[in-house]
Amino acid sequence: MRIRVRLLEAVDRHPDGATLVALARETSLGLPTVRRLAEILEVEGYLQCQDGGWLLGGTFALLGQHNREQLVKARLNRKLAELRDELGAAVYFSRYHEGELSVEVVSAADYAPAVQEWVDFRATAHASAIGKCLLSQLDADGRRDHLSRHPVARLTSRTVTDADQLMHRLERQPATVPVLDIQEYALGTVCAAVPITAGSTVGCLATSMPADNVHKLKAAAELLAARAAPLMLAMAV
Repeated sequence: MRIRVRLLEAVDRHPDGATLVALARETSLGLPTVRRLAEILEVEGYLQCQDGGWLLGGTFALLGQHNREQLVKARLNRKLAELRDELGAAVYFSRYHEGELSVEVVSAADYAPAVQEWVDFRATAHASAIGKCLLSQLDADGRRDHLSRHPVARLTSRTVTDADQLMHRLERQPATVPVLDIQEYALGTVCAAVPITAGSTVGCLATSMPADNVHKLKAAAELLAARAAPLMLAMAV
């Protein structure tokens, strides 16, 4: 299954069609393997060949939920890894779902370590860039409900612990301006987050880096904002 997903991903990156040679090169699979899989997927309707180029077939839209989720997750992981390498910093995809913050994907590496979750992220939305970005997308009642279940608490000397002040900041947060965390969640770490809008999804894309690199945070936030929309398109199946 994983090999099939890799081939479908490669084909999807070429809306005008891709040759078997190009697909073999991109997937690091042997040409005979790619040809065999393509022929099988063509019979099943997931791929089609037009003028020597391979495209996604009509049956692809009818993939079952399990396979769809697997493909979306694979795409998301790949896109976040590319963004992590471009930034040289850890990258996060998070959602606010059923009243709770959920960090769903973290792309980190030795040279781009993730922030240490020393206090549960779900309980510290008031202090993190991810949490504040998600809360800013809720209405006032949704924010009050969250804070009633997860009251503000001091995590560092920079944490905002006045709930009214926090509510005011969240209400005035422009949708187009990245949300920052300058050592509010953890000393020695700075973060930025931008909202991701797709239907009813309340989500965000974020990055974290050592406080010594705070001078790089603005440019990182701008890159996150530029990548947010393409990321959602890449997740669409």
